[in-house]
Amino acid sequence: MTRAAYISTYVPKKCGLATFTCHLRQAVHAAKEWRAKDPVIVLHDGETDEFKDPLLWLLRRDCENDYVKMAYRINHSDIEVVSLQHEFGIFGGEAGSHILHLIRSLRKPLVTTFHTVFEHPREPYASIQQEIAERSARIVVMNRKAISFLNRSFGIAEDKIVFIPHGTPEPEIDRRQAFREQLGWSGRKVLMTFGLLSRGKGIEFILKMLPEIVEEVPNVLYAIVGQTHPEVKKWEGEKYREELKAMMADSGIGQNVVMVDRYIEENDLVRHITACDVYVTPYPGLEQITSGTLAYAVGLGRPVLSTPYCYAQDLLAAEPDLLIPADEEALWRERIVSLLTNDVMLQDVVRKMKRLGQTMRWANVGQEYNLLFAEVGKYGTAIRSV
Repeated sequence: MTRAAYISTYVPKKCGLATFTCHLRQAVHAAKEWRAKDPVIVLHDGETDEFKDPLLWLLRRDCENDYVKMAYRINHSDIEVVSLQHEFGIFGGEAGSHILHLIRSLRKPLVTTFHTVFEHPREPYASIQQEIAERSARIVVMNRKAISFLNRSFGIAEDKIVFIPHGTPEPEIDRRQAFREQLGWSGRKVLMTFGLLSRGKGIEFILKMLPEIVEEVPNVLYAIVGQTHPEVKKWEGEKYREELKAMMADSGIGQNVVMVDRYIEENDLVRHITACDVYVTPYPGLEQITSGTLAYAVGLGRPVLSTPYCYAQDLLAAEPDLLIPADEEALWRERIVSLLTNDVMLQDVVRKMKRLGQTMRWANVGQEYNLLFAEVGKYGTAIRSV
């Protein structure tokens, strides 16, 4: 069995990457059917009391020398493959450059999962990502479009890049009605958006058209789920949330909107998504390469509508009717009303999402990563120079 080490943030940190890495580690462990667990190199800002497990190797985010020391520890361990979960913001230095100190000193093969890939990368991100890509034995992406982006931008051979979908939990469709009752959603037609609240997610777009939707679907409820993004809160407090509330008041749709203003744990997120009727990601920007929330909605078998941003285009390529441009307000309104009032149409989309979602279960994703780690561990070599 191939012994891997993961580099990432990690639970109990309230961070999407931490949750992703926790699920990935569990899924690979299950795929290996091996008792011994793999270690995680955990990025932290100094507070370490919550990390008691000796298999969590702590790495101070902003201490450059610690990255070199961690490479030494890995090199002198029984680790066979290192899985880097890469997002620029989690590492110290400009654009997360401190991670380069670790991988330059690493003598074990590296498999990097890029959670962000730019179609047109700019500095300081471009040179950092290029070096990580070149020093990696294999690269994992969660969007097929990212393969050509990396090839075109950095000359990375496409056969070095592997597509593995974003993992998702097992659906609990038999508990859907119970979840709806728990949330007070029985008798409502529920649209839902989830994520840390910030501008640029298209929430105003849905609120703007909601009065006309209410005319045709009086029991519609738009659930805006998630607390305000900490960076937004730091700079402007709850100004944005108050703007949305004022917009609701002006339109007279207060009874048709619920804002769930708190951090949503994984189990609670699954409950909310399972209970909704249609999940929407009306993002006006088109560059987002990955969306865990859209992945979860599809993986849990819920109908979705989305603008055609990069990840949605790839994930929903076989269902183009579910992709609607942000400037097509009339078409958005028509599709929402149709799904909420035509159960035959809604169930047809449910069946399509279930088929697609089956490929995204964590069990399947864990198997794919396990096979990749085994391949790299057997044939891969550390890439020590660029």
